[in-house]
Amino acid sequence: MTALPWTIYLSFAGAGLALVAGLRSAAAARWVALVTAVASFAVALAAAAGFEPTRGLQTLVDLRWIPEFGIRYHLAADGISLTLVVLTGLAATAGILFSWNIRERTGEFFALFLALIGGVYGVFLSADAFLLFVFYEIAIVPKYFLIAKWGSTNREYAAMKLVLYSFAGSALVLAGLIWAYAVTGRNSFALDELARAAATFPPGQQVGMFALVFLGFAVLAGMFPFHTWAPTGHVAAPTAASMLLAGVVMKLGAYGCLRVAMPLFPEGFAFWQSTIAWLAIIGIIYAGLVALVQEDFKFVIGYSSVSHMGFVLLGLGSAHPQAVSGAVLQMFSHGVIAGLLFAVVGRMVYDRTHTRRLADLRALPLHRLMPFAALTFVLAGLASMGMPGFSGFPAELTILIGTWKVAPWWAVFAAAGVLVAAAFTLRAIQVAFFGPDESPAAAAPPPDLCDAYPAITWPERAGALLLIGATVYVGLKPDSLLSWITPALQSPLMQAALKGGAP
Repeated sequence: MTALPWTIYLSFAGAGLALVAGLRSAAAARWVALVTAVASFAVALAAAAGFEPTRGLQTLVDLRWIPEFGIRYHLAADGISLTLVVLTGLAATAGILFSWNIRERTGEFFALFLALIGGVYGVFLSADAFLLFVFYEIAIVPKYFLIAKWGSTNREYAAMKLVLYSFAGSALVLAGLIWAYAVTGRNSFALDELARAAATFPPGQQVGMFALVFLGFAVLAGMFPFHTWAPTGHVAAPTAASMLLAGVVMKLGAYGCLRVAMPLFPEGFAFWQSTIAWLAIIGIIYAGLVALVQEDFKFVIGYSSVSHMGFVLLGLGSAHPQAVSGAVLQMFSHGVIAGLLFAVVGRMVYDRTHTRRLADLRALPLHRLMPFAALTFVLAGLASMGMPGFSGFPAELTILIGTWKVAPWWAVFAAAGVLVAAAFTLRAIQVAFFGPDESPAAAAPPPDLCDAYPAITWPERAGALLLIGATVYVGLKPDSLLSWITPALQSPLMQAALKGGAP
């Protein structure tokens, strides 16, 4: 576990090396980025192999940073952190494999990519609220340049919208934290210290502080009605950035809600709990219905991502240990599955056909022209629908069971979102890859059409198999992650959050 901080250091060092290597050749920058991501992922897996779950955060590094304000460079981890650190390593490695085709300013692309990853690792490992906020901001900045420079349609508008929403949310978080810090009278931003001090706050103050901090983080998690940046950003982003946005960046918001807002202000959480749950349910159903009528393939996946993140927020809002465990498992599951869906749509299909319109794709026999892409999307789609054998099934089932124990009607309405997800996923599979019914004469595409699109490359195959393997493994053995997550919910910080929302 003591090696986990090296995921941060390796990522930032790799960003610098990739930038320098890019001055020599694009290939050098690619390999530097891949080696860096794999090395960080290996560190996370090594920590996971030796991890012994405990009921609290295990300190990794604790150094003085800004003593005048009691700010420390304090890194720590528990089963929740470790789950998301492993997800980050997995998403980073797959994202680089699906970016092997980047040729324009390659070094700069991978430098920004790895800087974003370093910030994400930092958020998941921070035990000081101010340090967490710093890493949170570091993760936001590269997103703008990745989308504005290497994105596709409407990229500058999408990049600006995403960053403005992100910074507006982070401003709310900072305001809430400074408010809490000022009222405590203690010279510390440590999460446990703030939580102990906040327990003495009047309920009215907790309600206001919680609203600021939770809403600020929930914006990045894609909570309705502040979700509109997400589909727009996903669609305009290059493939790897889409994978990271859906895979890990949206998880930063949900993680902040769970790690900061809920434990620090449990009475505020109790006041807003019902509102959070209903907004999550609305987001699940509304985003699913919008995905069902989209004609842009990438917008279908963008809105589906918002819908599935609604399950995460519902699990958190339910405040039942089982539902919260499912929410963390859903963070991992959605990160893998959404990354895979964006990889197929953005890299395998759009970069070859140069269209995302379902009407155009319907005219192409993609299941024959790109059988690997079709198979991968079908598997990812089944996982996204919650098919048994994939990670989405235990994650959403655990959330719904835990939610039912708190408020059965919440679970009933959320379950309707599962049906909507099946509808828009099956529609996307049918229209994009299998098209209209074919006559026997049209069973095989013309030879010139078969040669029109480049074959799926080995990096794309490797990235797809890596993500498919992860969702199948967790789907068959969900206890491999739940055995980390459940003990972490027994910590004093997490217990305070759960008791705040207890019925």
